[in-house]
Amino acid sequence: GGHSDDSNNIDNKKGEMCRFFLPSMKQPGNASFGMSVFNLGNAIMGSGILGLSYAMANTGIALFVILLMAVAIFSLYSVHLLLKTANEGGALVYEQLGYKAFGLPGKLAASFSITMQNIGAMSSYLYIVKYELPIVIQAFLGTSNGEWYTNGDYLVLIVTLAIILPLSLLRNLGYLGYTSGFSLLCMVFFLIVVIIKKFQIPCPLDISNFNESLSKGLNMTLHHPNISEDNSEDHCTPKYFVFNSQTVYAVPILSFAFVCHPAILPMYEELKEKMQGVANVSFLAMFIMYLLAALFGYLTFNVHVEPELLHTYSKIFKFDVVLLIVRLAVLTAVTLTVPVVLFPIRTSINQHVSSSKEFSWIRHTVITVVLLAGTNALVIFVPTIRDIFGFIGASAAAMLIFILPSAFYIKLVKKEPMKSMQKIGATAFLLCGLVVMVGSMTLIMMDWLQNTTASPEAPANGH
Repeated sequence: GGHSDDSNNIDNKKGEMCRFFLPSMKQPGNASFGMSVFNLGNAIMGSGILGLSYAMANTGIALFVILLMAVAIFSLYSVHLLLKTANEGGALVYEQLGYKAFGLPGKLAASFSITMQNIGAMSSYLYIVKYELPIVIQAFLGTSNGEWYTNGDYLVLIVTLAIILPLSLLRNLGYLGYTSGFSLLCMVFFLIVVIIKKFQIPCPLDISNFNESLSKGLNMTLHHPNISEDNSEDHCTPKYFVFNSQTVYAVPILSFAFVCHPAILPMYEELKEKMQGVANVSFLAMFIMYLLAALFGYLTFNVHVEPELLHTYSKIFKFDVVLLIVRLAVLTAVTLTVPVVLFPIRTSINQHVSSSKEFSWIRHTVITVVLLAGTNALVIFVPTIRDIFGFIGASAAAMLIFILPSAFYIKLVKKEPMKSMQKIGATAFLLCGLVVMVGSMTLIMMDWLQNTTASPEAPANGH
């Protein structure tokens, strides 16, 4: 490749959006079926898996399985619509499809949704740093007396400045593209540990005692003979159906966990008719992983599950080697993934801000710094990761899964008449997406308002 970087930028427009997802998609036409399943699995799997047990605790097992199946099937249907549309419309970038369907508004809607989804992903990754890094540092230094270097907010800023910013300023991702494979393996490892720990942690978990024990040294059992003995039964029987104020977060959390749609099109370019098969296998694999992670996490902690599952273990095991390794692996994966997710956002903004093809370091740096600063602010000021999963899941994920693919399909696939089953299906899907989006957003806003009016001081959800 003897081209200058600038001529490269043009075909990067295509690659950038999805390099995040697909590290090995450079050479056309030779990706094996297995490798493609793995790549799409990477695109689907993200931090969303950490929120699933919390969703299950607030829907119950049966309802969760129904919702998970529904979201998985809907996401697959939406992939099917996208592939059909790309085939007809001949565009292989999400924003391009938007442009072909609805002109500039379509392109902007697609860019905006993808940017929101990716900012949501970035903030959820940084959130994990905020939750998990203090625990790792305490394990190594053995301190927990509120020193500044065990404060999550400071640590997020330090990690951003020291590691994420320099990596994000690189012009090409190079080997960072391969971190998505690493993060999928981390999550598989995490899943295995969650399953094993389920059998190591006894049920009537007296979390109130554990909390005291952390503050008062380990002489808890002498002072507090099990307080919650009377309702321990309640805390140990998993429920099949649950409805409470947190149930509204379930569908958004699940939607957030299944978004991979911008990654579909570049893969399709390469795989053509094999693509639907690849999608079916990937979604099935993710469905199984998600179900196992949610189920075992929920069975371990029942009502005590937190919006971020990994953090819940810190209440029981202060220093557990296996959990420490999981934490380090997950932390490495999410820290290295932030620059990769930032790439497509920056490219997209660059395209909208300046029409010139010239690369400008100043613009590149300013956009990067502003994005990272904004994401850090979100992570420091939003009370729990649940709000990020919920809000982004209800807005951007609903757009990318339900609304945009069906709208593009209805507009661009001319050969199907409006009265055909396909078009009616797509229209129903569009309406369904609007209901999910408006409904979830409304309920989440109501939950936030209630939380702020009920207790302005206390952070939502006991964090």
